[in-house]
Amino acid sequence: MIVHKFLEAARVSARQAGEMLKRHQTDVREITFKGSVDLVTNFDKQAQNQIVEFLSTQFPHHDILAEEELSLEKGSEYLWVIDPLDGTTNFAHGFPVFCVSIALMKDGEILLGVVFDPTRDEMFQAVKGAGASLNGEAIVVSSTEELDKSLLATGFPYDIRTSTRNNLDHFADFAVRAQAVRRCGSAAVDLCYVACGRFDGFWELKLAPWDVAAGVLIVMEAGGRVSDFSGNPMDIFGEEIVATNSYIHGEMIDVLTI
Repeated sequence: MIVHKFLEAARVSARQAGEMLKRHQTDVREITFKGSVDLVTNFDKQAQNQIVEFLSTQFPHHDILAEEELSLEKGSEYLWVIDPLDGTTNFAHGFPVFCVSIALMKDGEILLGVVFDPTRDEMFQAVKGAGASLNGEAIVVSSTEELDKSLLATGFPYDIRTSTRNNLDHFADFAVRAQAVRRCGSAAVDLCYVACGRFDGFWELKLAPWDVAAGVLIVMEAGGRVSDFSGNPMDIFGEEIVATNSYIHGEMIDVLTI
């Protein structure tokens, strides 16, 4: 099937970029700022160029949307959504939580997603309707049924210094309702950890499509649920995401809508 050709291309390009990032993790970096706390390194751009060149060679007529100011529109029904380095701040500081995230959409629906964590050599992937896996082994979400026994994850938007909608209120609410909350710095990794049961739930706001496209499908194909803060179907071009093992979804929505 043609989807397997797409999946293999995503896997190869994610691994190549991820391994390059791992090799250069301790190198001196050129760091620029897109905002007060939103930074980008020369390796974000190098990884993106590498992925885009590979996918464009394989599928020259496909559209591409990538984080570092790249949008190639060719009128295709297929759209690659790429985050060449999710967790840039971690990477820039030598904190080993970052990944490469690649998704392919067809006619507005996510067809497949791949997230590669090079520091742990973990390749998460999913194809719509075919389940999710980690390094070739099927994964499923956790079976935790209560919020107060749950380990959650979240992050904070890059305008945290200037916007009152900065997630600090939700963080405080969940800190006293859940067993614990973690903030790892990579939404794609957080979503994959929900998918494989390491986290029971995740919420965040003001994320971009490339942050979540692959991870959303991986969670859903692992048996989880994804929505906005009101419990409605999640739009990857929207600003709200809640991803859970399904069991605690209602309780998380209740907290988010207090």
